[in-house]
Amino acid sequence: MPDRAQPAERSRVLIVEDDRSQADAVAEALQRVGHTCVVVTEPRRALEIMERDGFDLVITDLVMHEVSGMEVLQAARRLDPGAEVIMITGHGTIETAVQAIRDGAWDYITKPLNLAELRDRVAKALEHRRLVRRTAQLSEQLQERFGFEGIIGQSAAIRRVIDVCRQIAPTDATVLIEGESGTGKELVAKALHNNSPRQAGNFVALNCAALSEGILGSELFGHEKGAFTGAVMSRKGRFEHADGGTLFLDEVGDMPIATQIKLLRVIESREIVRVGSNEPRRVDVRLVSATHRHLEDMVKEGTFREDLYFRLKVVRILLPPLRERREDVPLLTDHYLRVLAADRKRNVTGITPEAQRVLNAYGWPGNVRELINTLETMIVLARHPVLDAADIPPEIRPAVAEAPAASIRPGIRLDDAERLLIERTLEMTANNRQEAAAILGIGERTLYRKIKQYGLK
Repeated sequence: MPDRAQPAERSRVLIVEDDRSQADAVAEALQRVGHTCVVVTEPRRALEIMERDGFDLVITDLVMHEVSGMEVLQAARRLDPGAEVIMITGHGTIETAVQAIRDGAWDYITKPLNLAELRDRVAKALEHRRLVRRTAQLSEQLQERFGFEGIIGQSAAIRRVIDVCRQIAPTDATVLIEGESGTGKELVAKALHNNSPRQAGNFVALNCAALSEGILGSELFGHEKGAFTGAVMSRKGRFEHADGGTLFLDEVGDMPIATQIKLLRVIESREIVRVGSNEPRRVDVRLVSATHRHLEDMVKEGTFREDLYFRLKVVRILLPPLRERREDVPLLTDHYLRVLAADRKRNVTGITPEAQRVLNAYGWPGNVRELINTLETMIVLARHPVLDAADIPPEIRPAVAEAPAASIRPGIRLDDAERLLIERTLEMTANNRQEAAAILGIGERTLYRKIKQYGLK
């Protein structure tokens, strides 16, 4: 009798095995559950076939004549990074099979083959591939509807950022990105580069806060051999490396005054001079800077040069903290949950409404970066496919419990409790109704009706 278990969708499987009887056994086992199988018993031909045709899954013996399973793996991953590969191996080559997993194989199965186990491994590999594809599709849809090169959101604040980015990306305008740590300043800089005429050039990033004055100058402008102790050879700096592309200076507010003077000179002349040299070198670089500091205040204090400040902020982008755009938290959660689950190869498919409400209500002092780290922790430690409030790290749950709604006490009338909860949530969000509705887990129309019902201003 044919096997009643049918796959969610038919998939194309390439079987590479120089033992004809074993190859046919694998093909028959998979065809019985609906997969389309192509059998290759001459391994070298497999490389030609993969060049010509696409496959969802490749099953290959590890040890074969002429071509090894590792070569098949490398070719499959090169031609289609999303293709999954399962290795068939003898007990004597398990160590090599483990290395194959490190190199990108999905799994391995040992001889003699257990066909039921093989079908189970194949089903899991194909489900992972479908999840990765779905994630990519959703990411594209999110970009189309709510984002710009990874900048995701539908709040008014983030839409303004996206609109400015779309306007200035095709230009060479110098940009200053301001915002708290974790708001995604480098993500915006990369988006500007990837949507500019310079996208074929290098995107080069340098954190100015991480380096001392002497090292920072060398990193920016390069140095000649013998320029200082340890300079055993000449070296290009970040400006030269970014020639024809984009240079991103993160935490530019931490740059020493002496380096600020040199940077200003480069912006004005479009020439750099390596440390230990007198010869100027022309550079063609778009400069994007970022800082979490208030540069205007630093200018008044005399710790940042005013002329450099004006040069850097030809276009100024202010990234809002996540607490000021809480309505974006569900979108960000959905996006990164799918991306991280696929990346970590975890069977996590969603999040409960209660858990999402907790995430919506949290203040996120670490901004989007903290949200991503939290989701990654939840996914790695998840016990079930759908994340629940119990999966949320304990340091976040108490913080939410201490929100204004905690002032509601037993004995209060239900409608009074609801009125107080809505009132305090509106206070917490500075009367941002869209944000308050997201935190309360209700629709905006419902919130508007409740505000009118309770006579709230």
